[in-house]
Amino acid sequence: MAIAQAKVSRARRDKRRSHHHLRAAAICECPNCHQMRLVHTVCPNCGFYKGRQVIKTKD
Repeated sequence: MAIAQAKVSRARRDKRRSHHHLRAAAICECPNCHQMRLVHTVCPNCGFYKGRQVIKTKD
């Protein structure tokens, strides 16, 4: 069974956790349909990625 070496203070623990926050999703405008989409993903509205149609949509 593991045994703790020494108690970690709240300050040291919280300094370690300072980078554990969430970041806002990176979104950009689709150059084809001008809807907002996630970066480096296929546009769910028109199906275009890097200037060509990758998936077919109902439109």
